[in-house]
Amino acid sequence: MEKVRNVQSENKMGVMPINKLLLSMSLPMMISMLVQALYNIVDSIFVSRINEYALRAVSLAFPIQSLMIAVSVGTAVGINAFLSRTLGEKDFEKANTISVNGIFLAFVSYVVFALVGIFISQPFFASQTAIAEVREYGTVYLTICCTAGIGIFMQTTLERLLQSTGKSLYAMVTQGAGAIVNLVLDPILIFGAFGLPAMGVAGAAAATVIGQIVAAVLALVFNLKWNKEIQISFRGFRPDKKLIANIYKVGIPSIVMQAIGSVMTYGMNLILEAFGAAQTVFGIYFKLQSFIFMPIFGLNNGMVPIIAYNFGAGNRERVVRTMKSSIKYAVCIMLAGLAVMQLIPAQLIGLFDAEASSELLVIGIPALRTICLSFCFAGYCIVVGSVFQALGNGVYSMIVSIARQLCVLLPVAWLFSLSGNVNLIWWAFPIAEIVSLGMSTFFLVRIYKNIIIHIGEE
Repeated sequence: MEKVRNVQSENKMGVMPINKLLLSMSLPMMISMLVQALYNIVDSIFVSRINEYALRAVSLAFPIQSLMIAVSVGTAVGINAFLSRTLGEKDFEKANTISVNGIFLAFVSYVVFALVGIFISQPFFASQTAIAEVREYGTVYLTICCTAGIGIFMQTTLERLLQSTGKSLYAMVTQGAGAIVNLVLDPILIFGAFGLPAMGVAGAAAATVIGQIVAAVLALVFNLKWNKEIQISFRGFRPDKKLIANIYKVGIPSIVMQAIGSVMTYGMNLILEAFGAAQTVFGIYFKLQSFIFMPIFGLNNGMVPIIAYNFGAGNRERVVRTMKSSIKYAVCIMLAGLAVMQLIPAQLIGLFDAEASSELLVIGIPALRTICLSFCFAGYCIVVGSVFQALGNGVYSMIVSIARQLCVLLPVAWLFSLSGNVNLIWWAFPIAEIVSLGMSTFFLVRIYKNIIIHIGEE
């Protein structure tokens, strides 16, 4: 135990220069998440080669898949923030207990979604489309992703344990390995190779869950072998209701915030159903934007434990400097994404449609160019929302997310759809992001006055 204490007393999150620390913590996660975004795009490109209905089915499955990610990531955010603060306070025994309870919560979450896959997949697709082929493709795809989805929950939790102790490089390796396995298996399982039959969309789903399971196994090995600051043992384990409540104090707002994205996507798909290929365009946009947003989420994954650790250690200056640097990097990334979508929208759409059909281009080019205007503000809002979570005030992030997506984006999109002009619908995105900008700034000023300015005081 004394050895662990000596290691922890020199934790780099409390002493390393902020910019160097933030980049060392974030870059591995940003790279791994870029790889993840790449395999999401490539996955859809392979599926689009089956036919457009297959691509649309995978796109319509996104709300449930996003909900799975919301629960896994939201719970892991709660674990990460609580665990990093506990390590900052040098309470190592409690940190071990938090870790084991977090893994238990990941397994419970998987069981819930396995039941969703069995009982909800078919009616879920029936509610979004009347095209029988899309329903069939989608039900098969989503059922596999849910019932065999234990990897996504375990992977996310175990990676956060590595991040909370500053071992982001290991988390990058696990995510990268899972993504590479998915990329390699996609064409083999979808189209058939090496003696394996062509499985179509079922092959895409199988490649996804196998990649997640590989990443989870690697993350477990790294934690057991090299993450010496946390001891994982289920001997005599019993769920700790108080610790679980503290995990979800931060985690539930994060889950709700991301789950709202699932509701928004589902609602948009219903609105766009009457506009031909607009659902497919919307699905393409979400695949493309992940390549821009994933680095921001990687940045946040590096930022949250730094802020939480220094909050627990009472170092206000490091908290503020971390926040400012993160906002600066996020805005730069988003401006680059904005430039790409403005300059080459047709080429981006062409990735998913070798023929670049006129309908997809007519709807898709103005869609990408309009929606990406929201990027100007999104980087700032995403980072600020994660700052709230790191400081134990995730409810602020939840309020902003509810207002942006449910109170502004969907109602505005629906109102614009009444005009019959699909191009107007896309303006709901930048309008909603402007509202998010104002609310995020209001809450940031509030949390600065009530919490940040008092960090380090007796």
